[in-house]
Amino acid sequence: MEDKVISIAPIRLQWSDWIPWGDLKIDARHGGGIRIPSGVSGVYEVKYADTEERLTIGKASDLRMRIKQALVKGKVPHSAGKRIRAQEDLSRIVVRWAITDRPAAAEEELHKKYELKFGKLPKYTEHT
Repeated sequence: MEDKVISIAPIRLQWSDWIPWGDLKIDARHGGGIRIPSGVSGVYEVKYADTEERLTIGKASDLRMRIKQALVKGKVPHSAGKRIRAQEDLSRIVVRWAITDRPAAAEEELHKKYELKFGKLPKYTEHT
């Protein structure tokens, strides 16, 4: 049996500002709305503006596609997005994101830290 220790380097996340859900629905190509980085991987968080508890924490291979098209607009499948759109007060929800080339590792660590703080995963996050 081989025994191996893996040392994982720290990941620095530079978060965007918290953006209101409704602002993300506006098309940014026509001078309004919010531009989310396209074609880059990262992580994102969704919460009510007035609380620290998250509704979901996720990873993305393409932040713009995952957040705008899947989560917010529902143009492509997103299990948490579908449930959030159906069950939550979207006028009070905010979203933020951070670019990283290691989204799976970052998501896993964000889930661990969240679970330590709140004793559970975010409401619409089923597993890491």
